[in-house]
Amino acid sequence: MGDSAITETFGVGGFAMIAAPAVTRFVGTGGFDDALRMLTLLKRPDIPVAAGAQVPLVKPLETAPEVHGETGLDGADLPEPGFLPQSLPAIELMARVLQESTEKVTLVVTGPMINAVLFLRICPDLAREKIDQIVFMGGAMGLGNWQPSVEFNIFVDPEAAKIVLNFGLPLVMVPLNVTHQAQITKPEIDEIAQLDNPVAQAFVCLLNFFERYHEDPKWGFVGAPLHDPCTIAWLINPALFDGVDVNVDVETTGELTRGETVCDYYHLTGKPVNTKLLLKVDRAGFISLVKELLASFG
Repeated sequence: MGDSAITETFGVGGFAMIAAPAVTRFVGTGGFDDALRMLTLLKRPDIPVAAGAQVPLVKPLETAPEVHGETGLDGADLPEPGFLPQSLPAIELMARVLQESTEKVTLVVTGPMINAVLFLRICPDLAREKIDQIVFMGGAMGLGNWQPSVEFNIFVDPEAAKIVLNFGLPLVMVPLNVTHQAQITKPEIDEIAQLDNPVAQAFVCLLNFFERYHEDPKWGFVGAPLHDPCTIAWLINPALFDGVDVNVDVETTGELTRGETVCDYYHLTGKPVNTKLLLKVDRAGFISLVKELLASFG
């Protein structure tokens, strides 16, 4: 869900899409073709794609072309879509996938939460019956990347995020605290460039564009953070990560903090624990996993 066709997902996220039962699209930077192009590259037209919500619940849509480019896929020459999207909307596709599943499903959200919240509101009983957990990339405990304390995905639709976090399903939060540790360096990108398969080559081209934004000294990075793949890396190998169980909520009214994820690290509010908050990642192990999965496309 969400910005699943952006640069980061050609690492671990790209591999996850092959295993995904369905992909829905939240239209932000880039267009609806993004997910179709990705699945065409991966030779998986059998994975259904459906259009998601066009705008957030309340606030106007904001995008980040300076990070991922005007298309959302700047940097690589990707194939034209080789198949058509589903005619049904994302919410109906999500419901169909869950209804047909014989086991519980993990919902992974790597962008604003509008599709997730619409599904939870329209099909609450089905969600509670069939969704095992929601793993999402978003938020931060402390420093943000779009406002001083606010991360971009939550900033785009804080109202949707607040509803999802308080719905009652188990949550795993992959915040900037951990994704900013999951940096890939130029030498590591060069190593991946030696892999002779089109997915790895696309990853390299997209990362070469993506890393430019993160070369600004203000970030203090030595590489480019791979945000979204951390969600799937945790599902594949949770031992790569350390985290704590806390209550997380979202500020929706603050003049300076709208979209801030409030993480009750010291259990000061008395609110029930609702989220596993990831805070550390074994960077070397994470990059090794990215390389392994990219090599598997050969």
